[in-house]
Amino acid sequence: MKIIIKNGTIIDVTADKLVKADILLENGVIKEINSDISINAENPPDRIIDANKMLISPGLIDMHVHLRDPGQTHKEDIKSGTNAAAAGGFTSIACMPNTRPPIDNLETLNYINNQIKRVKPKCNVLPVAAITKEQLGEELVDFIALAKNGAVAFSEDGRSVTNAALKASALQACADINKPILCHCEDENLTQNGNTRLAEELMILRDIYIAKTLDAPIHICHISTAGSVDIIKTAKNDGVKVTAETCPHYFSLTDDAIKTLGTNAKMNPPLRTESDRQAIIDGLKNDTIDCIVTDHAPHTQDEKNVDYAKAPNGIVGLETSLALSLTYLKDSMSIPNIIKKMTINPAKILGISKNCGTIEVGKAADITIFDPNETWVVDVNNFHGKTTNSPFNGEKLQGRVKYTILGGEVVYE
Repeated sequence: MKIIIKNGTIIDVTADKLVKADILLENGVIKEINSDISINAENPPDRIIDANKMLISPGLIDMHVHLRDPGQTHKEDIKSGTNAAAAGGFTSIACMPNTRPPIDNLETLNYINNQIKRVKPKCNVLPVAAITKEQLGEELVDFIALAKNGAVAFSEDGRSVTNAALKASALQACADINKPILCHCEDENLTQNGNTRLAEELMILRDIYIAKTLDAPIHICHISTAGSVDIIKTAKNDGVKVTAETCPHYFSLTDDAIKTLGTNAKMNPPLRTESDRQAIIDGLKNDTIDCIVTDHAPHTQDEKNVDYAKAPNGIVGLETSLALSLTYLKDSMSIPNIIKKMTINPAKILGISKNCGTIEVGKAADITIFDPNETWVVDVNNFHGKTTNSPFNGEKLQGRVKYTILGGEVVYE
């Protein structure tokens, strides 16, 4: 397949600038970037995409997604989840291990790998394995074997490893094999008393201090409070090898949304105050927060249509992430800096930046083309995944994906 993208503007995420240029994609890689690529009549492209008034981004990368496969495929599976990802402009997603059974052994990991081959997903699927067996926080998994068989990172997402000695051993083991640990930071003893803010911030402090002592890298998942931003900023200034992520709902919504949206505004960590929302935006702006992720968490309507206390945590987010980021961050950050947090930054953390995350000759032809000015209204009935548990239904957003290209093939338009 040979594609020429004409008349568009490339987002250079490394230089924080926009560059007007054409791109030639051939045999799955970026072959040429030039100000005006001519059409060879003797060897014409299979397709010409006119990207006039559009921005050309490296394929978006979401390093925090729940695909529910195995065990809960009535909510989502690899095929449906990657359909939603492609519609949202994502060409790579990391799937979390809290499946049923969890991804804590080679049998389950190989099941994921075989499913990927079988369904031919519309984006790259990067498995994340658990930190402890059965995610019980008692015995570490075989990090080396899982890494050798495709685990791109390790996480206990959905809970924390509360045993500090065990967490230290995990951090050291993963540092030794150059694989990141993605930390869900929450002291469950405190959340049982309703003190979710302290639960998040204390566990972040603990894990960062362990990482500092070991001189090991650590990544903090879905931060939501002003205190978390301050802790991570201080740690970075102190030389700790810490990176962090947040989600669009933490910079676009506050806990006031629960009054009108009910269980579709229930997630973990929960929505916070307006001052927290502003702190998250500031943290993204000053690079305290490295990545924007979705924490895409599908649940059926039957599961969500219950009393708030009984409803599961989580919302879907793959198809709204880019537009929410552009809509709510455009007055605070440049578009290249926003896109940096959805491309090269997660690629570096996951160790996949050699082949993706930037638009460069020789890299994989994973490209997202979007119109930054087009407005649209979210309609969950048009989503491409299996579920519709989104708090953004009916919201008018700015910025729309027009094409998603994976390995030189258009997988969404």
